[in-house]
Amino acid sequence: MFSRLALSLGLLAGLSPAAGFAAERPVVVELFTSQGCSSCPPANAYLNELSRSRRDVLALAFHVTYWDRLGWRDPFSLAAATDRQGVYGGRFGDGSYTPEIVVDGAASMVGSDRGEVGSAIENAKRQGRNAAAVHVTKNGEQVSIEVGAGSGSGRILLIGFDHEHTTAIGRGENGGRTLTEANVVRSIRSIGQWSGAALRLNEHFPEGQDVAILLEAPDGRIIGAARLGLAGST
Repeated sequence: MFSRLALSLGLLAGLSPAAGFAAERPVVVELFTSQGCSSCPPANAYLNELSRSRRDVLALAFHVTYWDRLGWRDPFSLAAATDRQGVYGGRFGDGSYTPEIVVDGAASMVGSDRGEVGSAIENAKRQGRNAAAVHVTKNGEQVSIEVGAGSGSGRILLIGFDHEHTTAIGRGENGGRTLTEANVVRSIRSIGQWSGAALRLNEHFPEGQDVAILLEAPDGRIIGAARLGLAGST
């Protein structure tokens, strides 16, 4: 559970200067968590605060599956969340653990360490650049995703999430507690590739109350992001 922040900040600094001309976008904060993990509630509470108070942050809670066999099955656990964390763990070299926060796909640390996470967010705001503007709108049962022209390449991820859930935990390490969790991810899907040219995609509204779009570079950095209902990519 060692921090990867020092190792990872160099990735943010290595973004192409040409990417800086795109509009500002929210810093993406991914929490990997589980209702079965007794050390996760403080990190969950921090993510809840970020989701409510920081319009410059896109906070998402990814509930992993590997705690499900240890006394309590998290109703929001997703194999795709476990897989996503596994990719980060392999890239950074220290595996998967909870609670873990990954900032902009480039810096990772213990999710309950508010000081370190806060520093990573501010560093991402200073050094991170947007490869292209990203916009998402809803039209009936469809969402329209626009990625502007820019420099670089990446895959486009469609993420569905719920605004908030309150769960009474019946067993496991958090048995007897009631947990309130914000921005709970319900679905993750890759919907296309971006290669620098502007493009538009139409997709069925994913599972979840709200939608986030991530533009992810080949090395895993987030180089574009937007949330449904916010103007542009703010």
